[in-house]
Amino acid sequence: MCGIAGIIYRNGGSEGHEIGQDMTRMLQSMKHRGPDSTGYALYGPAQSGVVVMRYKVADANDPRDFEFAERLELSRREVEARLASLGAHVENVEIETDYAYRVTMRYDGDLKALADYVEDIPGSEVLSLGHSLEIVKDLGDAETVADQYKLDGFRGTHAIGHVRMATESDVDISGAHPYWAYPFSDVAVVHNGQLTNYFQWRRRLERSGHRFQSECDSEVIAVYLAEKMQEGMSLEEAMHASMEDLDGVFTYICVTDDALGVAKDEMAAKPLVLYESDGLVALASEEIAIRAIIDHEIDTYDPYEGEVLVWKR
Repeated sequence: MCGIAGIIYRNGGSEGHEIGQDMTRMLQSMKHRGPDSTGYALYGPAQSGVVVMRYKVADANDPRDFEFAERLELSRREVEARLASLGAHVENVEIETDYAYRVTMRYDGDLKALADYVEDIPGSEVLSLGHSLEIVKDLGDAETVADQYKLDGFRGTHAIGHVRMATESDVDISGAHPYWAYPFSDVAVVHNGQLTNYFQWRRRLERSGHRFQSECDSEVIAVYLAEKMQEGMSLEEAMHASMEDLDGVFTYICVTDDALGVAKDEMAAKPLVLYESDGLVALASEEIAIRAIIDHEIDTYDPYEGEVLVWKR
């Protein structure tokens, strides 16, 4: 079932908007569509030369034995040592939970090499890495995750989110959405539906040198789009190409550092409702999610079959 949502403020302003709070309200209103886990891809203000990495060294439901805390601390120290060895200057480390961390650093090297080196540590997974993208995901509903990671204070320009009902994989953080388009900076996707040629595209992308952290088809969509953009396509062109290459029944939302886009397959079986004004675009699997952040009467509409829409801030 699952539920997806997206929001973009066309005029971000110097202070940004309360997108963490907005996305929490939208996702919490769709809790009935997916109570197992909740995820956010949030875009804050980029700082020149600064890279933000969110990573975890364990999962929320890993068994806690008497050595658990010691293993986590050793893994955290090893991550920081490896960052330093690659020339990253760590400015701040925030301990979000006992297993999840947010690192801000100055780094001008290869992001793929950095992510690979960190993930070579057993149990470590880079959830996002970029100049403005931050992915937060964990078990529980939106209010639980937002409170755990203090997301109500997150200000930025645009965001996407996902509430998940686990039907084909374990209830864990690695199986939760959104997905970062490893190793491409600041690209993420949420998705409702199923790709029927998932394994074909996964093998093709793996032969190109990409790795995947999950069995989720949303991750394939993210990497597919990012690779097309690296080849010179715009986000909109890459999304139109995906309509030809990706088979199945799906609706997905993609975000980059300055844009948000949505695509529906030619059958348009997966729901999506859209609201658009001069300053704001909001979309979600259900209209109730849009009304959770807008306090006046609105008109909404459904995108057409096979339609691709992109908005830039």
